[in-house]
Amino acid sequence: MRPFILVTNDDGIHSPGLHAAIEALADLGELLIIAPTRQQTGMSRSLPPTFDGRILPIKLVHNGHIYHAFHMDGSPAQCVLYGALDCAQRTPDLVVSGINYGENLGNSTMVSGTVGAALQGGDMGIPSLAVSLETKKEYHYNHGLDVNWETASHWLRFFAQRALTTKPWPEDVAALKIDIPAPATPETPWRITRQSRQPYYISLPTRRHRAEEPRVMDYDVRVEVGKLEPDSDIYAFAVDRVISVTPLSVNLTARVPLPMFEQQLREGAAKSPRAETPTRRHADTP
Repeated sequence: MRPFILVTNDDGIHSPGLHAAIEALADLGELLIIAPTRQQTGMSRSLPPTFDGRILPIKLVHNGHIYHAFHMDGSPAQCVLYGALDCAQRTPDLVVSGINYGENLGNSTMVSGTVGAALQGGDMGIPSLAVSLETKKEYHYNHGLDVNWETASHWLRFFAQRALTTKPWPEDVAALKIDIPAPATPETPWRITRQSRQPYYISLPTRRHRAEEPRVMDYDVRVEVGKLEPDSDIYAFAVDRVISVTPLSVNLTARVPLPMFEQQLREGAAKSPRAETPTRRHADTP
């Protein structure tokens, strides 16, 4: 049987990045395309209870080809969940989330709807890719039409082929997070990286005068290069300008020696001063 690939995108069913992904994957296998009806950037792996469960068919036209797809007013992770369990006739061999407008790096990765969809697939036991392309900031929430997807499509296809033929993945790997710098070409090196402990996007205060003012927080890219881990995704992407490939796990347990940390906590409790019993106050004491 041909490989069965579920394709989604947190930028919505009409995202040019989704269409570029479909074209890159079309001859690699049978595609199940399901994406949010509207923009769902920043949804992480959320499963909003407000979703009514409706899955609607749609025909996508790209470069003269017609692709049968589905859309739903849910999160990217819900698209993977409902797509795999309600729409698919068999378990997908691969989940592809992307191609996303904007890179997902460092601790900011946790916010990404692109990554959240891939982790949903990985948690279901399906090898998954989250593919993101560096773009202008103003395109993160709006579809920029002047983005060249050729290089990102090349690398998506490259890693999709590897994912379909590299089995089984290590037990702790749920998804590959692939971040492609804007100047990259098909000849740009790629590197296996760790997720940096640094944030990549920094939220900025709204500087509102009154709490009820309708102001949404802005954000900016802030990187402390001197403190970056040399093997991190941010270092590879922002300093060396190579393609970062980060294996992700759904296990959020801190990578520390647990018995040692437990001992620290127990010793800390033993050393802390005993809480004094508060003096009882009269009922009329303020």
